[in-house]
Amino acid sequence: MTLNRPDKANALDAALVELLHSAFDTAVGAKVRLLVMRGAGRHFCAGFDFSGFEELPVSELGWRFVRIEQFLQKLFHAPFETMALAQGGCFGAGADLVAACGTAVAAADAKFRMPGWRFGLALGTRRLAARVGAAQALRLLRASATLTCAEALNISLVDEALEAAHWPERVLSQRQGALVLEGVAQGRLLGILREDTRAEDMASLIGSLCDGDLKARITAFRSAR
Repeated sequence: MTLNRPDKANALDAALVELLHSAFDTAVGAKVRLLVMRGAGRHFCAGFDFSGFEELPVSELGWRFVRIEQFLQKLFHAPFETMALAQGGCFGAGADLVAACGTAVAAADAKFRMPGWRFGLALGTRRLAARVGAAQALRLLRASATLTCAEALNISLVDEALEAAHWPERVLSQRQGALVLEGVAQGRLLGILREDTRAEDMASLIGSLCDGDLKARITAFRSAR
């Protein structure tokens, strides 16, 4: 599954998010064993596409964040193995995509930042904590720090640093591993091991979207960065 808006650093506009949902649902129906996510061009994903957000009704703006959360939930609770291949910028919801995958491989130039809490957005917080630990997640989100590939590897945000030229054999290795268990057994095992906080995550997101003037918070964040 390739994010294909390289001219926009693969930022998530409404159309791209709906395509992600559709492609994922097709993968579920096809009973795939491994889903690989990557981004076209220099960057994996620049996160939420804020283009024209000032003109959007607040309800539509909020709905776009909800649809991203719904996709991240699908990805995290997929009944098959998932793998992110990340390069360049992995920011905001783009970093959340990486954190939601079972395995994350990053190129040396990958950089990660989750600035959502700078404008009060609760997106992906529990999934990040499940991956790197609550204390580390708190430090990362509070500082809104940009992490290098080496730093992300050190805190287990990514599992492996590997240049893109070697990604094909890494994907092949992951695919072979995904075939070890029978499909239903694999899906059941993944379901047991991944704590289901979908209801809590959505409630946290909705609460954060409704906490004051969302557009004003986003405007202030974008002006200050």
